[in-house]
Amino acid sequence: MKKKSISLIIGLMSIALLGVVAMQYYFIRETYKQKSILFDEAINTSLAKVAAEIEKSEMSNNIEFITRANQEKHEAEQKKQRMLAEQLRIQRQIEKLRLKQVDVENIFREEDEKLKAIFANITYIENWFYETYFRKRQNQRYIDISLVQERIPGTSLAQSFVVVSATQELPRVSAKDDSVRYVVSTIDGLGIVRDYRIATLPPKADAKIAFELMELRSQLETLNREFLADKKNALAGAENAFDTLAILGGKKVGVVEDFALSIQLSNRPLEQRVNQGQVQKLLQEELQSRGINSPFNIEIRDRSRIIYHSPDAETLAATNKSPRYTTALFKGDYGEQPTGRLSIYFPNKKRVIVDNMSYLIIPTLTLFALLIGCFAYTLSIIFKQKKISEMKTDFINNMTHEFKTPVATIMIASESLRDPEIASNEQRVNKLANIIYDENVRLGSHIERVLNIAKLEKENLRIERTEVQVNSLLEGVLDSMQLQLQKAQGKIKADLSATKDLVIGDELHLSNVFFNLVDNAIKYSPNSPEIQVKSHNSKENIIISISDKGMGMTKEQQEKIFDQFYRIPTGNLHNVKGFGLGLSYVHDIIKRLDGKIQVKSEKDRGTTFEITLPLKSKDIDNS
Repeated sequence: MKKKSISLIIGLMSIALLGVVAMQYYFIRETYKQKSILFDEAINTSLAKVAAEIEKSEMSNNIEFITRANQEKHEAEQKKQRMLAEQLRIQRQIEKLRLKQVDVENIFREEDEKLKAIFANITYIENWFYETYFRKRQNQRYIDISLVQERIPGTSLAQSFVVVSATQELPRVSAKDDSVRYVVSTIDGLGIVRDYRIATLPPKADAKIAFELMELRSQLETLNREFLADKKNALAGAENAFDTLAILGGKKVGVVEDFALSIQLSNRPLEQRVNQGQVQKLLQEELQSRGINSPFNIEIRDRSRIIYHSPDAETLAATNKSPRYTTALFKGDYGEQPTGRLSIYFPNKKRVIVDNMSYLIIPTLTLFALLIGCFAYTLSIIFKQKKISEMKTDFINNMTHEFKTPVATIMIASESLRDPEIASNEQRVNKLANIIYDENVRLGSHIERVLNIAKLEKENLRIERTEVQVNSLLEGVLDSMQLQLQKAQGKIKADLSATKDLVIGDELHLSNVFFNLVDNAIKYSPNSPEIQVKSHNSKENIIISISDKGMGMTKEQQEKIFDQFYRIPTGNLHNVKGFGLGLSYVHDIIKRLDGKIQVKSEKDRGTTFEITLPLKSKDIDNS
């Protein structure tokens, strides 16, 4: 395809793609405008409905408030009677419990006096001390009971008493009950404690009764405070303005009170009439019912100031830049101006609308990506085909030149055989016959190489799966290359150290692979070739490397050497012949044998091809 035609196709495709993009952009923009209008209508409708709900809720609350106030008056009288009865009941119950507690204290006092009358040496101990040291046998060794004498201040006399202590501090064990415990000690004539035992007395007081007494006294005190407060309020409100208005207007006092309360409730500050939490909840429910789930900020203001705004500082900072929607609050109040205003802001309105258009934007972007991908792929195919066409043209020219030389040689040799003088010379005839034979072999080799590549492309190349000894195959290839190497005045160093070299492959094609790589190493060495062939094992693989010290390759050339028809430019070196098919054939054969080939090269320093082939499974060293 001509360059002009390619440019024309690219231009037309670009114009078509830009046209589609422009049309879709216009369609999406118009859709966005319509969605924005619908969004604004939904917000304004939600605000109006929430404002109506707030006013309706306040009217309902006012009615409930007035009704509740009347009920409270009636209940106040009943409450007084109930409070008096409750006070009397609690006082009686306190008296009963107090008598029970006195009985418990008397029992303890009698038991305590009996114990002290019988035993002279008794020592009181805490219940936690008893549980920690006396209850557990292993802890009793830490108990120290000793007789201590202490002088009485101001006299020459001394008093003796028993001290119970612990020689080692242990973690405290909580008391299990509230009994009173004493250590009763036996002291001999030398003042040494010989024996002791524990005496347990009933509690000094009943804890349950004491707790009930405390609760009842607290209840009685609370009732007394409430009674006094209610009585004070009743005396203060016995005569007020409502009574005077009722007398002057000839109305009942209850009617006047209800009307006055309704006016008083309407004149309250706006912050007392609006429940911010209720507003937030109502707005959220209304917006969600219309499919709007985006976060928002609200602002409530009276005639002069802001009384509430959303606590979100980050979104509030963007409020001035956000669209604002406002409605009046309590439109039914007396006055020319509305009592308050409710405003709502959406910091991310655009994102909300775009999210609602995702069903349209995502497929559109997907189609754009598909079109651009197809466009790019088409261009790459065109350029690739153009490059392949140029390479095939070079290949045909090169192949024509390669075929022309042996054909011309054969023609000259054939014409020479027709000369009677030459035909009579047997030696010259044999020489010419050998020339014809060699050139025919050369032609056959070229043709076979081209046919193998064609079979590879059509997947018709038959690969045998037989056991192949890689080291032996390499030695055979290197032996067959000796004449060619001697002609180039080069040398080969072989180091076939792989101990396991049995693979499953095709002997013919593998030998062709090694022949191509060694042949390239000879051809692309400007000076006398120095080639090194190695084999070694790595886990379950055998690795074959073929290295030379020739002209090497650049990184760009390394990326293309396995492409068909690609030949590395050799500059002024004209002895390198071929069709650019050898390495492509090598790559395909190694790939079909489940192996891989890598190339490492530096310009003017040489090249190394490394082939990795899997060993036959029975030869894998499992260790």
